[in-house]
Amino acid sequence: MAKLPDFEALAIFAKVVELRSFAGAAGELTMSKATVSKAVTRLEERLGARLFNRTSRRLALTDAGHKLADRATRLLADGEAAENEALAQSVAPRGLVRLAVPMTFGIKAVAPLLPEFFETYPEVSVDLHLSDATVDLIGEGFDMAVRIARLPDSSLIARRLFTVPRFTVAAPSYLKKNGRPTHPMHLAEHKCFSYAYLSTPNAWHYTNSAGEQASVRPGGLLRVNNGEAVMPSLIAGLGIAELPEFIVGEAISSGEVEVILKDWKQAEGAVHLVTPPGGPRPARVEALGDFLAAKLPGTCKREPKKGGKQGQPS
Repeated sequence: MAKLPDFEALAIFAKVVELRSFAGAAGELTMSKATVSKAVTRLEERLGARLFNRTSRRLALTDAGHKLADRATRLLADGEAAENEALAQSVAPRGLVRLAVPMTFGIKAVAPLLPEFFETYPEVSVDLHLSDATVDLIGEGFDMAVRIARLPDSSLIARRLFTVPRFTVAAPSYLKKNGRPTHPMHLAEHKCFSYAYLSTPNAWHYTNSAGEQASVRPGGLLRVNNGEAVMPSLIAGLGIAELPEFIVGEAISSGEVEVILKDWKQAEGAVHLVTPPGGPRPARVEALGDFLAAKLPGTCKREPKKGGKQGQPS
């Protein structure tokens, strides 16, 4: 197996060539003269050729040294340029951020904020991936994700922004035709719409003020992998749904649907910004994360105007 080039020795050699002095190179590189000399000697031994003719008063390149000097100088310059570019990106927000967001939340809450973000950070671009499925941040190369759930323990770094109220709702026409459930267990007798990506699939969990708990696995006509897809059937009076406020809040406010089971609190998730583990994040990722953390709570925390709600955000 071939050895990697001795990049450190090549860079030190280039600096000696630039300054025509071992002592000068040592001073600029903040290392000892002995370390500089050993690096050049190491390079000469590796190449099997002397690079300098040295006397007490003069340092001159050999033919082999001349041939290597141009390439070593370009290598040092490219390395310094790459390092400076990376350092600049870590200081000034610049470049692409890959962001994964649940579909409806992304369309309704995140996308409307992006024009202001782009105006504030014109050198940052965003690859916005919309899907209710949980993406593998590390495996799929995402810089950040918005997740709306009670997060399990993991190595990911999560910043909790705010609680998301959830409601059990039905259209007035459905309730008039089928009656109004007063206990979660009554839902087993009703047609309900289910969501594929609940933390406990197909199960709705409730707690009342007395501490009584109830879980039900409702069945019905429609199962979806995006919550907003149930809205037409819900408003048409075809069943009962359990949905977050950012999807169903406007329909509650307009009276198109009503909140039921008001004496029961549902398990609430929260909006989190999630990033992969590791060292300092690039400035572009920090900029977008801080922007969303500042803007999303005010944009999304709205109270339904009608029908009441189950539980209070914590």
